[in-house]
Amino acid sequence: MPAAEHDRITVRALLARPVYRRWWAAAAISRAGDVLAGVTLLLLVLDRTGSGTGVAGVVIADVLPVLLLAPLAGIVVDRWPRRRIMIAADLVRVVLAATLPLVDAHVFAIYAIAFALSAAAVFFNPAANSLLPALVGERELVAANSGVWTTAIIAQIALAPLAGVLAAAAGFAVAFWVNAASFAASAVLLAGLAVPGHRAAAITRGWLRDSLDGARLLVADRLLRALAAAQLLAALSAGAISALLVVLARERLGLGPQGFGWLLAAIAVGAVAGPVLLTRALRGRVGPNVVFAAFGLRGLVNVLLAVTTWPVLAAASLLLYGLGTSTGTIAFTSLVQTHTEETVRGRVFAALDSLFQAGRLVSLLLGGLLADALGITAVYLLGSALLIAAAACGFALARDPRRR
Repeated sequence: MPAAEHDRITVRALLARPVYRRWWAAAAISRAGDVLAGVTLLLLVLDRTGSGTGVAGVVIADVLPVLLLAPLAGIVVDRWPRRRIMIAADLVRVVLAATLPLVDAHVFAIYAIAFALSAAAVFFNPAANSLLPALVGERELVAANSGVWTTAIIAQIALAPLAGVLAAAAGFAVAFWVNAASFAASAVLLAGLAVPGHRAAAITRGWLRDSLDGARLLVADRLLRALAAAQLLAALSAGAISALLVVLARERLGLGPQGFGWLLAAIAVGAVAGPVLLTRALRGRVGPNVVFAAFGLRGLVNVLLAVTTWPVLAAASLLLYGLGTSTGTIAFTSLVQTHTEETVRGRVFAALDSLFQAGRLVSLLLGGLLADALGITAVYLLGSALLIAAAACGFALARDPRRR
């Protein structure tokens, strides 16, 4: 039963509903599988190649499918039942993860499977985001997205080191079989998911024209244009900022590996706290200002990181960074879900994913070069400027947005 207009909506209340609980469990297990696969693949490639260039190849194999397949994935998600697409993506990943131990002596095969695992996720993620509004009420979307985000962050904190321990203690094969089992569990849960209501049929005008609809909507719709512009600017900042945090910790803060671990822990604490604060502060639909304020908060944090040499202040700043990232991501997803029509939602999410990954890839490629040429402080100040520009751009373009 949907929540009353003035009730505070909690994740616990949503988990009491079998439909949401099953969707949440499937999404959480599948994303936990993504963490296991990602970490184990990096460790495997590093073991086989012994080079940072080899590891970079896994990152590229993870990003390229989004850039190449997102338009197709958006069409598929809008044309066919989204639950079945999620099941199919999970089953494909079961086969891939189970096959990898058989070919892990060949680096090219590892890259090919990494590419295919990421390609399956390109279909799974927009399908999951597009399906959720059919399972909960519009006012419940923030809490519903918070439930999955919180679980995914906790899984990342717990499973990233566990993947390394599992690979070291039992071997890479066992790690990938556990990974395959996680995707199989997600598929079983989704197979029993009953999607209520009747879904509107998408209007089709041919594959090429339909593939451009997501990008066209990001330009034509005032609010989506603001979100897309902010997303791109933030992605251009995020890739380099995240990758070079270890450099900042060593050069500016004088920290070793253990100190860097504490900085990552501060981000994680903020990321987990963000959904709790967001669901307590909001009693219904999320507005654009929450999204763009989160970009601004992350921009201000980067200024502090650029100028401070105090580890305690840096850790406190990164806690705020994690909080801004989690609240911004949840609000961003919820806003897109409520603002877009069901018939085009998959294409919009796919287009936004493609935009983010393109910006992230550029940021990753240029971040190291800028750090070498200008220094790590300049990189963080530039990242801050991009995030503050994202906030300003969003506030300017989203003023008085049209609902549809």
